[in-house]
Amino acid sequence: MQQASDAALVAARERFFSGHDLPEGLVPAPILRSWQRCAQQGLDASAVIHAEPVTAPELRALHEQNETLRLLSRSELVSLRTEARLTDSVVILTDAKGLVLDTTGSPEFAGRAAEVALRPGVTWSETATGTNAIGTALAERRAIEVHGGEHFFEPHGILHCAASPIFDPFGKLAGVLDLSGHASAEHTHAMGLVRLAVEQIEHRFFARGFDDMTVVRFHRAADLLGTAREGILVFDGGRLIAGNRRALHLVGLDRKALRQSTAEEIFETAALATQRGELRARNGERFFAAVSEPRKSPLRVTGTLPRVAKSGEPAPFLTPETRADLAKAIRLVNAEIPLLIAGETGAGKEVFARYLHGLTQRAGKPFVAINCAALPESLIESELFGYQPGAFTGARKQGAIGLVQQAEGGILFLDEIGDMPLLLQSRLLRVLQDKEVVPLGGGTAQKADFVPVCATNRDLKAMVEAGTFRADLYYRIAQFTIRLPALCDFPDRATVVSSLWSQLATGHPPLPAPVLARLAAQPWPGNFRELTGTLRALSALCEPEQPITLADLPQFTEQVTAAPLLFQNDLGSLTEAAMRRAVDQNNGNLSAAARALGIDRSTLYRRLVWK
Repeated sequence: MQQASDAALVAARERFFSGHDLPEGLVPAPILRSWQRCAQQGLDASAVIHAEPVTAPELRALHEQNETLRLLSRSELVSLRTEARLTDSVVILTDAKGLVLDTTGSPEFAGRAAEVALRPGVTWSETATGTNAIGTALAERRAIEVHGGEHFFEPHGILHCAASPIFDPFGKLAGVLDLSGHASAEHTHAMGLVRLAVEQIEHRFFARGFDDMTVVRFHRAADLLGTAREGILVFDGGRLIAGNRRALHLVGLDRKALRQSTAEEIFETAALATQRGELRARNGERFFAAVSEPRKSPLRVTGTLPRVAKSGEPAPFLTPETRADLAKAIRLVNAEIPLLIAGETGAGKEVFARYLHGLTQRAGKPFVAINCAALPESLIESELFGYQPGAFTGARKQGAIGLVQQAEGGILFLDEIGDMPLLLQSRLLRVLQDKEVVPLGGGTAQKADFVPVCATNRDLKAMVEAGTFRADLYYRIAQFTIRLPALCDFPDRATVVSSLWSQLATGHPPLPAPVLARLAAQPWPGNFRELTGTLRALSALCEPEQPITLADLPQFTEQVTAAPLLFQNDLGSLTEAAMRRAVDQNNGNLSAAARALGIDRSTLYRRLVWK
């Protein structure tokens, strides 16, 4: 959205709040509509804002109510945190009413933001805080930027905010993602980054809950199937019940079509059977497509569903050493011997594991992945092992199949295994030893055929010595360890960058030599995840016909130091900086940070709070 100049804004505000009509184009139309709504509500732009947060118990209850949204958004909050720190900004997630659930980013700006009540527990709807990106995005049901004086209340003039609503598969508002910073700074890419993040979050909604439906994934470009840019429509029988924004746009529909349109009205192939992986829409467009038929299972799977490996999974970048390890890993998996993949965050551990899966004798069987750090401790056991009907309050009456059983015949990939609670480690060990699964609530033990492949960025040996990881489980899962190199250890990073760009930036020309050299020279502490995110942002923000220039690149003036792969657990050598870095990486969770450091929570608390 084009923002008005500062001088034009001052004139527009003076004219509007004096009761005069504004000439068309003086301020963006969504801003003017918002001002008018706020004025009709009787809000006073010069008034002192008294936005009190909800109580701590109320906020906890809201967190529980929005646990799915928070879980699906967690990786985007983490990835945007780096950008927020570099631009002195904060990332904000709200619920569907604009109440702030989570914030992360620049600690310095967070203090300034708190002065205008931009903190967890405060509602930023238009009715409560006037024109602002969060509230106006909810009111307009679209992505929007609000800059400086475009905010209704004068104290909010210090802010530049870019926000996009998050819609669930059924077209309902689930929340808002916002990136807010100083109005005096440049925020050229803020809106593009927020849009990309929301697209990823909305895509994740479709990973669960549609096993008994027909799911159609499609796009004009075949290589975008399976990515967040694909269109997704879900049919119950022949009726459209869910879909993402991209899918509705591709077939020329809006959210009103949900529960009103049928497959026959949208696609020429009524039965949704694809020929050569293609579908033709009624609007004449032809798409590459993949159709998932309903599963016929007596038990429905709930919770965070695994990603199942697809054909054409990307190959990892391998050094000669990891290529040799890959050859050994293939033979070990075929012999049903567990593996441990170690490497820094973002080094490509899951990509490596999926690639390995496709080269083994289990390639035609499931690859089921679960991030042990992404699920609440109370859910991990039911997710892994499933549960019987009525096993606990809130359980589905028909029960649920666990991830171990879903991996039958294939590979169970346990990422961030170091974050698994100690009590659950003992049960996992028993499953690995006996190859039998007993769901929560009892029942008959069932044989399970799978090969466990685990991944970590922790020093599990140090955790064993500290008593935070079971020694018997460690020796069970680490019968062979593969260590993936960090991106900075690759001898020819320019080739890596160029290859990734060709995969991610469909329709863009190759990167010019100066741009390629600049990207290859960066240390990339976030490894492939950080590099991939940067390249995706460049692809989205730059026009395909225009060559990328150095000016298009993000600012690399401050590099965020990557956390070391292995933490020291010796208190004598453990610095305060390392402790604070661990707390930051675990989003302020002292218990999780203490586990990562291999020390007691009380020790960490005493060293940081009561020093």
